[in-house]
Formats: sequence, structure tokens, C-alpha cells
Amino acid sequence: MSQHLESRRDQACLIVHGPDQAGLVSAITQTILRNEGNIITLDQYSDDANGGNFFQRVVFHRADLSAALPDIDADLGKALGPFGMTWQLTDQSIPKRMAILASTSDHCLLDLLWRHRRGELQVTVPMVISNHTNTAEDVRTFGVPFFHVPSQGPDKSAAEARILELLKGNVDFVVLARYMQIISEDFLEKIGVPVINIHHSFLPAFIGAAPYRKAKERGVKLIGATSHYVTADLDEGPIIEQDVTRVDHRHSAADLQARGALVEREVLSRAVRWHSEDRVIRHGNHTIVF
Repeated sequence: MSQHLESRRDQACLIVHGPDQAGLVSAITQTILRNEGNIITLDQYSDDANGGNFFQRVVFHRADLSAALPDIDADLGKALGPFGMTWQLTDQSIPKRMAILASTSDHCLLDLLWRHRRGELQVTVPMVISNHTNTAEDVRTFGVPFFHVPSQGPDKSAAEARILELLKGNVDFVVLARYMQIISEDFLEKIGVPVINIHHSFLPAFIGAAPYRKAKERGVKLIGATSHYVTADLDEGPIIEQDVTRVDHRHSAADLQARGALVEREVLSRAVRWHSEDRVIRHGNHTIVF
């Protein structure tokens, strides 16, 4: 176990969301106290105190947490069930398993692997899958298995079937690190875990292919990147993180791409870190990020 994960031993993260109503905070904190938990951090948000939605993230310490988790979860069910709330309780010392899908561009892929090796991302990386082989040796230097799954032509069903075979049951979420393939709705349904994408524009501007070329043609003064959850609607999923950098008329489309690559790396790594630490709550097509 890494030093950072060791520091999170016996720490649980509780995510709660549902209709806002009086007594919620008391019910949650009293349940944690009743189960010998000591609250370390507590963040909450209500979009409307009069009949709106309530969101909360609590991190607490409890000795011998792994043995106590089933009882705590059952007690939360009794306490929160009458409120109609949804909750998720996780052991923060157990890293999430993150698979990465990539194509020829390596900047986001290698940045994630580098940050993981430095201990900045509390995940494990069971595999990298790519439809090209140019990054294979670089990936293997990080001690991560590399799988080549070609994906050519309009029919992607065979490639998706092979990817599903590799991923199913082996990952907790998937990251598309500039994986330049459209993911089908059937794939998203079958994989059954969150999929995070990095799009090289400040959405909703320049959805789809060649956003830097479109940005140059439009004469923008800012370019950006957006990390979002993948849905069946292209580049329309709930946004996790965005950032921008300034450009001007002197920058070519290639210059925009080079400057944008730096933003893409930062935005994707933040989104991955927040997701892996259970800081993101999806609500419709929005996210609450604590």
C-alpha cells in the first residue's frame, strides 16, 4: 500500500444526495457518531432550500473500518431510507481500478501514467488498450499491460467486443485519453462503469472532430479542454472539469493544438483524481464536485 493510501486507512467516504429536507444533516452525522466514526471533512450543497436537491460528501475515520462497513451501511439504510436519499459508502484506502483507452496521441496517456507513478492519482492501472501500437513500449516502461485492439472502418462491433472482454469485471472506471473512436451506446450499457473523456475544446464550443482547426477558423481568443462523463450523445455528457488558455491571431492551428495539449493534460488529471476520490456526484446532466 502506498504512503498516501496508508494515510487513508480506516477512512470512509460517504456520498449522499436526494431531496433536501429538514433533519438530514443530523441524521447523517448521528449515524456516523453512533457507529464510532469521527468526521474529518464534511461538504454539502443544496440547490434550493425550499424543495431542492441536497448533496453531501463526508469523510470519517473509524477503527477497523473494513469489518464495520456492512453494519454502517445497514444503519445508513435505516436512517436515510425515510428521507428517500441515495448514498454510497466506500473505503478510501482501496484504490479504484482505472483502465485507459488511447490512440496515437500520447500526451494525456503518459501524463496519467506518470502522475500515477508519482502517487498523485490513487488508482491502480490494470491495463492500457489502444487501437495503435506506437505507445506500447512507453506504456510498458510503467509496468502496465498494453493491449492492441485495432478499430478500423465503420463497424466497430468486433473491436468493442474485444475491449469489453478485457475490461469486464476488471475495472471500476475507464478513461478515454484521446481515444479517437466514438463509443457506442451498446458498449456503454455493457461496460457498466463510468467512462471519462477529455475533449480538446471548451464545450459546448466545437463539438466533434478537429476543434483546433475550427477554433482557428473562428478566430477565438481562448481555447480550452473539457473532461466529461461519456453518454450516448457525443460530447454532451456531464462536465467534470474545464480550463482555458489565451491565444491570438498569430497562433496557427498547430500552435493551438500544442498549447491545448497542456490544458488537456491538466483538466483530465484533475477529473480523474476527483472521480477516484469520490468527489463527483452526477445529477442529471450536471455534476457537483466537492
